[in-house]
Amino acid sequence: MKTRNQWLAAPLGAATAAALLSGCGSTDGANAGSGKGVVMGISDKVKSVDPAAGYDPGSWLLFNNVFQSLLSFPKGGTTPEPDAAQSCNFEGGDSKQYRCVLRPNLKFSNGNSLTSKDVKFSFERTLKINDDNGPAVMLSSIAGIDTPDEKTIVFRLKTSDATFPSKIASGAGSIVDHAEYPADKLRTDNKAVGSGVYKLDSISDKSASFSVNDSYTGKAKAKNTGVTLKFFNGDQAALKSVLQSGDVDFAFRGLAAKDIAALSATKTGDQKIDVVEGTGAEVEHMVFNVNDPVVGKLPVRKAIAYLVDREALVKDVYAGTATPLYSIVPAGIAGHTTPFFDRYGGSPQVEKAKAVLKAANITGKIKLTLWSTPTRYGPSTDQQFQVIAKQLNDSGLFEADMKSVEFEQYEKDIAAGKYGVYVKGWVPDYPDADNFTQPFFGPDNVLKNNYDNKEISGTIIPSTSAKSDRTSANMDYNRLQDIVADELPILPLWQGKQYAVTRQNVNGLQWSLDASTVFRFWEISKG
Repeated sequence: MKTRNQWLAAPLGAATAAALLSGCGSTDGANAGSGKGVVMGISDKVKSVDPAAGYDPGSWLLFNNVFQSLLSFPKGGTTPEPDAAQSCNFEGGDSKQYRCVLRPNLKFSNGNSLTSKDVKFSFERTLKINDDNGPAVMLSSIAGIDTPDEKTIVFRLKTSDATFPSKIASGAGSIVDHAEYPADKLRTDNKAVGSGVYKLDSISDKSASFSVNDSYTGKAKAKNTGVTLKFFNGDQAALKSVLQSGDVDFAFRGLAAKDIAALSATKTGDQKIDVVEGTGAEVEHMVFNVNDPVVGKLPVRKAIAYLVDREALVKDVYAGTATPLYSIVPAGIAGHTTPFFDRYGGSPQVEKAKAVLKAANITGKIKLTLWSTPTRYGPSTDQQFQVIAKQLNDSGLFEADMKSVEFEQYEKDIAAGKYGVYVKGWVPDYPDADNFTQPFFGPDNVLKNNYDNKEISGTIIPSTSAKSDRTSANMDYNRLQDIVADELPILPLWQGKQYAVTRQNVNGLQWSLDASTVFRFWEISKG
């Protein structure tokens, strides 16, 4: 799944959450853009051009540029601001009703007007289709949507949800033209009609082409005349080669850590290759199926937690492009603590691993397979699990190996409960501790590891969701992280840094490598 340096999330205070008002920036639209077109190389696939189905980094990259949401994250910021809306606010004191008023003169790229009817249609459509690979889970708190006039949308929520503004500022909030999309099924013609800064001209397995949307109304100003994406589907060597040859202007996601280090010192003729580092909160976890006959035993999971050497992992596999993670909520996100470090240490503790197994009368080497998938969670995922298997084996307590399966089969096998230990990566949908907890431990969670803690799902998550002053939720998040560290349904591994590798004449990439994880085509220019 959708990173990293330490940063301090700006908590959504009560006053800010109560009213998000426009009043900054221009509304003149993007016009035809300026400067030149740019070519971007990317390892991720765009799995869907329909916002009701895409829930992966490649698809959300497209959504954030082709569609508008009522709110969006400003460059460098983590608090949502009005986008297609001119104002949004909670009504009442319980965060259960949310009203937005649209900007005037909004149009889709086909010339059709964007009204409250389209907004209501878009959200209801995503929920109705409820695609297995879509973002409907993020909108599950919606009880109903009213449209008293063409400009006004009122969301009625089932429960208090102070994070609702952040959720609809993400790709899940993409607004589609009701005249162009079927209400009860996905669009299948690989076309997209939105009101964002760009329009999708074409897409294939190898590339996608975007031009500036002349009908766009909003604050963004396109600093290029269009963007071409070239897809490399995990082929690190090919992505590196085309960057060096100049066939792409910059590469984002998919270069191996060693290649990033090597390219930072490269010159191609008179062109220096630059590495742009940004902030964010991408994380990767080792997941345990708590019903598995081997790792279903808590002492086995604790022994693994004592033995995994994260420092060696980020040094040897990720070449410093990630940092060790000892928490469910990553560093830089309000609510972060380090309970896994506090309990299991920052370096291998073989004697403690032996002791926890001995106390449970578990003897002999524990046979274990670590299941991986080669490209979905980054190009070094398989190598990472090979290193961890060796760390476990070096203790003399395990006989572990790594097996890798292509992602489609991998997901099917996880859902069928075939794996005991597997990897899951996560790129946040919005920068709040809620997005690192509710999807993992709430109902119908993405881990599919049979773990259910009633205090977390029944008490802590509802409590944190209701608190519009996000800092007041920190104590609850601390308790949640302590429970997870004690019960070990997952073991956090690393928190990534975000990189783009670019030829020297490309500017503005720093505004697409921030904590919001929104990649903003319009900020990129080419000299």
